Formats: sequence, C-alpha cells, structure tokens
Amino acid sequence: MPELPDVELYRHALRSRVVGNVLEGVRLASPFVLRSVDPSIDAVAGKRVLNVRRLGKRLVFVLEDELYIVLHLMIAGRLRWKAPGHEIPGRVGLGAFDFESGTLLLTEASKKKRAALHVCRGEDALLEHDPGGIEPLEIDDTRFRDALVERNHTVKRALTDPRIFSGIGNAYSDEILHRAKLSPLTWTKRLTEEQARRLHGATQEVLSEWVARLLAQHGDDFPEKVTAFRPEMAAHGKYGEPCPVCGDPIQRIVFTARETNYCATCQTGGKLLADRALSRLLKGDWPRSLEELESLRRG
Repeated sequence: MPELPDVELYRHALRSRVVGNVLEGVRLASPFVLRSVDPSIDAVAGKRVLNVRRLGKRLVFVLEDELYIVLHLMIAGRLRWKAPGHEIPGRVGLGAFDFESGTLLLTEASKKKRAALHVCRGEDALLEHDPGGIEPLEIDDTRFRDALVERNHTVKRALTDPRIFSGIGNAYSDEILHRAKLSPLTWTKRLTEEQARRLHGATQEVLSEWVARLLAQHGDDFPEKVTAFRPEMAAHGKYGEPCPVCGDPIQRIVFTARETNYCATCQTGGKLLADRALSRLLKGDWPRSLEELESLRRG
C-alpha cells in the first residue's frame, strides 16, 4: 500500500501536471470504485484543479466550487500518467481522469478491488474521510509520546493505526522500528522516555529521508513503480537477508495477512518472536483485515 512517502511522491508529480488545469471528465471502467453518490461524479467535469493534498494515505484533488475527489489506493491501486484520451487498460483499469495535457489512469493489479474513489463537497465533508491521526512529521517528541500512550498498543500497531498517526503503514513502520532499535511487540505504555524519544526521532528521520529519496530518484518523471519493497530498505521485505547494521539475518512474524520484519540482534536482544506469540499477544490489539484497519476512525 502506498504510504506517506509514496503518496507524497504522487502528490509532487500530480501538482506539476494538473494544478491549474481543468478536469474535463472522469471515465469509470468499474462501477465499484466509486463509493459516493452525492455529489455525482459528473459534478467534477469542467472544474479546475486548485491543489492536490494528502490526507493520511489518501490523495485529495481540490477542485473549484468546494468539490473534492478523495482517492484511496489501498494495497494494489496505482496511478499512471498517459497521453490525452488514453484507453483504460482492460484487466487492471478502474478509471481515467481526463485533462487537456494528459490522462491520469487509475489501475489496480488485484482481484480484490479495494481502491476507492469518493466525491464530496465542503471541508466538513472532506474531514469525514480523515481517520484523525496526527501528522508524524509535524509534531515534537512530547506530543508524539502523548499520542503513543493514549491507548496501550504494541508500537507496531500504534505506528500503523490511522487514528494515532497519519500515513504510516506496514512497510515504513518496519523501517522506523529497525532504526529505533525497538521490538515491534513493545507495549506503548511500557516505553521509557528515552525509547519514546528514540522512536520519535526514527519516525521523522525515516519518513523524511524516504520522501527526499523518492523525489530525487524520480525528478520530474511520473512514478511508474510505487512499491512497498525497495532494495534500499533495511528490514521490510528483507526476510533472511543480512541486517545492514549487524549482518545477522532479518526475521519475520506473520499475523493474518500481515508480515512484520525485524532484526532480532538489533531490536529484540536476540530473541526470536514466534508467530504463535504474536497471535496471542495481538489477539485483541490488531485488526484482522486491511479493511478493518483502514476503516478505523478516532472515537
């Protein structure tokens, strides 16, 4: 799933291509991608794009007349920038946003169609799509720790809970915890002040570094391959490969369809975290599906 650095990469590429331009219309190949009814999708045709924002892991197209298009790519949703009037791909294509300068294609390479498109009017309606998490790059260590301990979760769950922090998912939480040298199963209320400060620093370092790295890699090109598995990552997707810090093999724990990668030497004092232990520990603390996690709202 595209997370904060990936969505920022998309946002950067889109702003230079669509802001100030008129959205001529939206073509939908799948009726299931549109999850809202009022305003209708036809209401956005002919409206100028004023801005492209990020709302957690969602992209928001800000249009004239207080209209917003909210796009959640979920796991396999991706964007492609093509020539004007480009045909929607038959198997993976969900829709197309047509501009005079080009066509933005929405695709999803998965049989489970999870990507979602909403149209809403007004800032209040837009905020209904915000789970309520705070922006991790915009807070000091005190507010970060306060958010962590508001509920007692494992740090892995806390980092990826959209009600607590905005835009962090499975991939970058692995990288953050590896940088902070913390076990993913550490309970937030048991964190020392020094550990919480370390986690805050690692969160801001990892996310900032990856935003800068992705922007530098792509330059003015539209990103054609947005993935959660990158060769430069230290832990995520690196099961069995050597840790870049200590050289010992990266380990993994699996709960439902989610995999967590970590270094036992750097993060858990050499202790291996068994899957059965994770299942037992997280029985009441981990959503059982991606949909459940993404549907969380701050209560």
